[in-house]
Amino acid sequence: MKRLREDHSRRGAEWENRTLDRFLEALAAWVEDSPGWYANFGQEMPPQGDWTLFARALSVARVYE
Repeated sequence: MKRLREDHSRRGAEWENRTLDRFLEALAAWVEDSPGWYANFGQEMPPQGDWTLFARALSVARVYE
């Protein structure tokens, strides 16, 4: 979370989803679509989620449309 905040401070203008509203909307959309992401990369989605899934979702929400 600290790195994400630092990245936003340094390069927030480059983010697709700069506002909290847009970021959270993208986060929810990616989580909903994440089974497809895992399938596209030939990976199994963790059935109960895990910290890697959480970190990936936060990172992707910066740019997910």
